[in-house]
Amino acid sequence: MSKKENHKRDLARFFEDFLRTENERTITDYLLSHSNLPGPRGNLELAETFAELAEDYYEKDIEGVWNFCLKLTEVSAAEAPVNDPKEFLPFCGACAIGAIGSVSPALYPQALARLKALANDTRWRTREGVAMGIQKLIEREVEKTLKELESWIVTDTWRAMRAVAAGVAEPALLRNEHTVKQALALHKKIFDQILSGNERKTEAFKVLRKGLGYSLSVVVAAIPKEGFEYMRQLAESPDKDIRWILKENLKKNRLIKNYPDEVSTIQALLK
Repeated sequence: MSKKENHKRDLARFFEDFLRTENERTITDYLLSHSNLPGPRGNLELAETFAELAEDYYEKDIEGVWNFCLKLTEVSAAEAPVNDPKEFLPFCGACAIGAIGSVSPALYPQALARLKALANDTRWRTREGVAMGIQKLIEREVEKTLKELESWIVTDTWRAMRAVAAGVAEPALLRNEHTVKQALALHKKIFDQILSGNERKTEAFKVLRKGLGYSLSVVVAAIPKEGFEYMRQLAESPDKDIRWILKENLKKNRLIKNYPDEVSTIQALLK
């Protein structure tokens, strides 16, 4: 039995107990004890399993399971700073509310609103949970979600924009031509905001810049013709942040190995 299967077996038992007794403790204790924190990598397999089971069990107690997952996202940075095992709880909660919202039309707006609020969290791991939650919404509600995400891209909302970029930068979601074109369009809108924005010395902007340093390459790899043409256009800009983002993306193996000529062309423009 794999680790994920073990987690699913154990958590399913605890969810059954939660439905009977409303006892959250066995679930949270299990998440904490298997979080892999402190450490460089949280237990992604466990977080994914938790989200899947929350999705499976929410119909048996819609209010109870939803409120429990929402409660996990409310564990603050003061209570659970970066790399503290308790930080794993909002990470799991963000994944789970995305999963529930993806199959519940009634809870979809609440899920998206909560993820948008969490996108401004100061903890990078919590923000990663937001990206995973967004991806779950895109999986089942692609058009609706991508349209909603476009509204997050407004002046100086840097962390929300980072959530959009990271949320759509998932290869499994970019196999559909229409979806990948929309993902590229969202990135274009984000870059337009950067070029017109003035508040770039904030920590929030640094978070966005770092995220774009990989997310653009994921999208470009899925739509190379249009993607590299857009990178070429960006390379003509003298803007230091834009050029840094391009250089970071051009280091990614997903581009170097598959499109060496295109990468060389863009790199030459950046010298």
